[in-house]
Amino acid sequence: MILPGSHSQSLAARLAAATDHALARVSYDQFPDGELCTALSEGDAEALTDEPAVVVASTLTSDAHLELLQLQDAAREAGASEVTTVIPYMGYGRQDEAFQAGQPISARAVARAVSTGTDRVILVSPHEPNITEFFDAPCETVSGAGRLAEPLPEDLENPVFVAPDEGAVDIAERARDAYGRGTADYFEKERDYDTGEVEISPGNADVEGRDAVLVDDIVATGSTMSEAIDALHTREVGRAFVVCVHPLLVGNARTKLERAGLAGIWGTDTVERDVSAVSVAPALADLV
Repeated sequence: MILPGSHSQSLAARLAAATDHALARVSYDQFPDGELCTALSEGDAEALTDEPAVVVASTLTSDAHLELLQLQDAAREAGASEVTTVIPYMGYGRQDEAFQAGQPISARAVARAVSTGTDRVILVSPHEPNITEFFDAPCETVSGAGRLAEPLPEDLENPVFVAPDEGAVDIAERARDAYGRGTADYFEKERDYDTGEVEISPGNADVEGRDAVLVDDIVATGSTMSEAIDALHTREVGRAFVVCVHPLLVGNARTKLERAGLAGIWGTDTVERDVSAVSVAPALADLV
């Protein structure tokens, strides 16, 4: 049975359909004092006895983390034979080290909490792959990058798939391979340590007249992507598209991207936004 968190209801439904698992009815309530109560329906709790449970919950907020823990506990309370926890987008996942004395390693703290209520964990394209080591339960990852080619136009002109830095070029290559043609490149960054400003340029690729697809695992504030689009336009690029696994798009990110001259933006349903044009459910189906 698939147990959806409040931020992953569409993905959970698609995963249930792809695997023929039942989709649990879950309520997301809040007491007057602000405490949360995330619960299964009585009928689904009875049906879960001696059956495997799959919790699917992106943890976009601190409340979403608590929802996930409550769903795990509800599954255990119902007598589930096994609990698998799928975290399509893991909040705090980028805090994988203490950047100064006195700071926690928040990704580790979250991973340890999640591990207490599950038999295994599945993450989708974590920003820092090493966070799998923080879980006390077995943890594996699934890449969502191969799904990013699906919403792209079929008529891209000699496309170049560009990652934000060299460390993410594999994401661009996966998207390129899934599209079936084009080249892959990455942006080079130069930091002015006096001002703190970062200047980016699209490597050595000849982008003039070509359509560019900027590829990343996460688009959060949109600042890096909008600067990248600006840099491409100075090189007389054709159209500029953005695809990402996790379309967080916080604050005025969409405005920044649109003002930069964006031709289109799409992401997956690890984060459910209006641009979530493709699902990672097929990538998860064989594992749950």
